Amino acid sequence: MPGPGGPMRGGFLTEEEKANKPKVTPELLKRIFSYLKPYKKQFVLILLCLIVSSVLNLLPSVLTGKIIDEGLIAKKMNSLIFYIVLSLLVTLGANLIGVAESYLNTWIAQHITFDMRNSMYRHLQKMSQSFFTSNNQGDIITRMTSDIDGVKRIITDTFTSILSNSITLIAALVLMFRSNRILAIVGILVVPLFVIPTRKAGKTRWSLTRESQECNDEVNGILNETLSVSGQLLVKLFGKEEHEYDRYKTVNEKMVRLNIKESMAGRWFMVVVRTFSSIGPMLLYLVGGILIMKYDSSITVGDITVMVALLGKMYMPVNQLLNIQVEWIRSMAMFTRIFEYYDMPVTIKDPEKPLKPDKEDGRVEFKHVSFSYNPERQILKDISFELKAGDCIAVVGPSGSGKSTLVNLIPRLYDVNAGSVTFDGIDVRDLSLEFLRKSIGIVSQETYLFNGSIRDNLLYAKPDATEEEMIDACIKANIYDFIEKQETGLDTMVGNRGLKLSGGEKQRISIARVLLKNPDLFIFDEATSALDSISERKIQDAIDPIINSRTSILIAHRLSTILAADRILVIKEGVIAESGTHEELVGAGGTYTELYETQFKTDRDEKD
Repeated sequence: MPGPGGPMRGGFLTEEEKANKPKVTPELLKRIFSYLKPYKKQFVLILLCLIVSSVLNLLPSVLTGKIIDEGLIAKKMNSLIFYIVLSLLVTLGANLIGVAESYLNTWIAQHITFDMRNSMYRHLQKMSQSFFTSNNQGDIITRMTSDIDGVKRIITDTFTSILSNSITLIAALVLMFRSNRILAIVGILVVPLFVIPTRKAGKTRWSLTRESQECNDEVNGILNETLSVSGQLLVKLFGKEEHEYDRYKTVNEKMVRLNIKESMAGRWFMVVVRTFSSIGPMLLYLVGGILIMKYDSSITVGDITVMVALLGKMYMPVNQLLNIQVEWIRSMAMFTRIFEYYDMPVTIKDPEKPLKPDKEDGRVEFKHVSFSYNPERQILKDISFELKAGDCIAVVGPSGSGKSTLVNLIPRLYDVNAGSVTFDGIDVRDLSLEFLRKSIGIVSQETYLFNGSIRDNLLYAKPDATEEEMIDACIKANIYDFIEKQETGLDTMVGNRGLKLSGGEKQRISIARVLLKNPDLFIFDEATSALDSISERKIQDAIDPIINSRTSILIAHRLSTILAADRILVIKEGVIAESGTHEELVGAGGTYTELYETQFKTDRDEKD
């Protein structure tokens, strides 16, 4: 018989789950079971193990009757020892088969989740940048981790529970009716008396569990906010340590109270449950006794004992199968959530027959390009310009004018809505993504370094780079002087997102990384913004030789960067408002003149 904390846990749907109950269709089931197809041999073995172990687990109950009738009552020592030993061997055999079933079950579950994680990760890697900017990062990680881990629980718990409980219930019913039909019917009639209070107790406990989980989520929220690098820094800077401690303590106390209530909930119900669960055996003893004493039935004491034992074996399967609908709905919902991501179309993908340019020199041409993230707001409108091999173009404009969006269209982080972008004379949509992105190197304003060493971050661009190549790239990026001063040189750890380094140091390492990649086109997306003048000068010294010798695009907000360009494009409200050299634009009285007067001129005055 199950204990108080057994079958009722999680046996009820939340209001949200009821509202979002998935539609179970043959297609959905077929898709789910397709993941079992590669492991069908192992699954058949599991089924056989479940059948054998379920039957063997019931045999000791039957053998108990033999022990009583043919051993104790008949006073036959040999029979008593034989049936006791046989019962022990059957129990051992059932447990050993159970271990084998558990191993196979876990093996299949692990391999299916392995397949699903790999498939999901590969699929997500193919999604466009808009997918990652429009979807919550936490939700993406949850689908990859918790949801797919949930599939493992579905296989090891839900599916197996349905099979094992069904087999146990059927086998118990067969054995009961074979022993005595009257007692079997009596036993079946009392089962609901046990199930009803159990479900009532479970409903109460589930309600408290939900409250406890919500409180736990609140605790985790505080921890995520205040113990992250940025959050902890903010707490310290504003002197809010005591405030945050009090906030955490309050929620923590609430969680303790709920956990105690949850643990104690249902105890009175359990009194009723245990009372009802004892009614069944008592009724069987009563009816069996009447049959023996009043009607001189052939039924024996051992038969009654067997029926009582088999009835006890039925309680758990019946209760779990009654609750299995809830687990089944949750399982279907979990698969549906996972399939939602699988079914999201890959909008940016390789063409069926990729083309390859005759000459690779980083030439770029925009032809009447328009782009928007959503129909309500147009970001770029009818953009046309040409970047010739070896030239450098600077792109300037007010914040939000579409500068970064423009360069993101070249490596196909997004695709144009109208017009075309060509690279080395071929529409970027006709080039393989691998070739296109290998040919383009971008240094962005928000430098991202992996939590590893400087060497690890450099090798990300070229895994087979030699020590000499890395040092040469670092020298050109104007960062090697800093690296030489470090005790471990290139093996210096950069910390999470490079937080152990300054902004200028991170930026120069990212330039060295792009130099190792050796692309045909260099793009610097505000690479010197938000840096002090010394760091900016060092980065500018690293950038100047590159833009003087390689095809490049600069998105800039500093005059020193713009002056190095062969031509300047002024983007305003999504269109090219002006185009020309610094000298041509500065006196034209347009947007560039305004930018120069309000921002760029300050740079020149400071240098003068």
